[in-house]
Amino acid sequence: MFVWLDYLMQVLVTQVFGLDIESRLGSSIHFFFYDTIKIIILLGVMIFTISYIRSYFPPERTKKILTRFGGIKGNIMASLLGIVTPFCSCSSVPLFIGFVEAGIPLGVTLSFLITSPIVNEAAFAVLLGTFGVKIAVIYVLAGVVLGVLGGVLIGKMKMESEIESYVFEISMGEAEIQQLTQKERINFALGNVRDIVKRIWLFLLIGIGLGAAIHGYAPEVLLARYAGPDNPLAVFVATVLAIPLYSNALGTIPIAEALINKGVGIGTALAFMMATTALSAPEMILLRKVIKPKLIATFVVVTGIGIVLVGYLFNFLLPVAG
Repeated sequence: MFVWLDYLMQVLVTQVFGLDIESRLGSSIHFFFYDTIKIIILLGVMIFTISYIRSYFPPERTKKILTRFGGIKGNIMASLLGIVTPFCSCSSVPLFIGFVEAGIPLGVTLSFLITSPIVNEAAFAVLLGTFGVKIAVIYVLAGVVLGVLGGVLIGKMKMESEIESYVFEISMGEAEIQQLTQKERINFALGNVRDIVKRIWLFLLIGIGLGAAIHGYAPEVLLARYAGPDNPLAVFVATVLAIPLYSNALGTIPIAEALINKGVGIGTALAFMMATTALSAPEMILLRKVIKPKLIATFVVVTGIGIVLVGYLFNFLLPVAG
């Protein structure tokens, strides 16, 4: 897909910088510029496309849809809606309150909260361009399955008492669902592209920079020893290390790409990315405003176990990149 870009970046490295493309520095510089331009292109196209679709699913409509489904159908629908209505950690609290206030079961709400941050348009765009359709699609399916199973399991635990009491007393009211014109939907999508790029560009450059350093300088033997497919604990370690980190999903994808290119299992790298996105410390701190520590701990454990299992499944199904 980006053969032309790879060629241009090779010319940049060899002709402009005067470096050997096979050298550590040359390889790192090529990785940095190639991934930066590639990701920007993918982001622009995919964020616009998915944002246009999202214009049909405002939070009010999402709540109305979810209230129509009961049992596991509700969990499945919540996870599917989580794909087209992704949220950042800053919006987790109002969404949670809105869903609870609307009478949506706790397990269904958590299905949405698990899938939505994991499966977002930006991450899908970069995975598609970096690893291809197969891994991108499996990643989406894994996020949906995690959301459904995690929500069902927590729902069966009957932990409604672990929601802060004031949440049930809040009345958010019924907001009117606005009907947008085509021009307004396009403007919404363009605005979302600008907003998301503005919010994530620093995370993106940091992630690409780290990925470039790993790509050019990280010793393969060390990575293979501690995070390679031969280490049975690699996925578990990657997931645990990711939980306390604060990083945008996009910032972790270039790191995952570089690690995979060095021989780290695909499942290990993607488990790290999923855990950073779904179980980040800032999101847990924000959720503490509406749910008690016991439920937060259950949410982290259930989701974490799911991510570990998905990581091992990836390593089993796709032991070699590409």
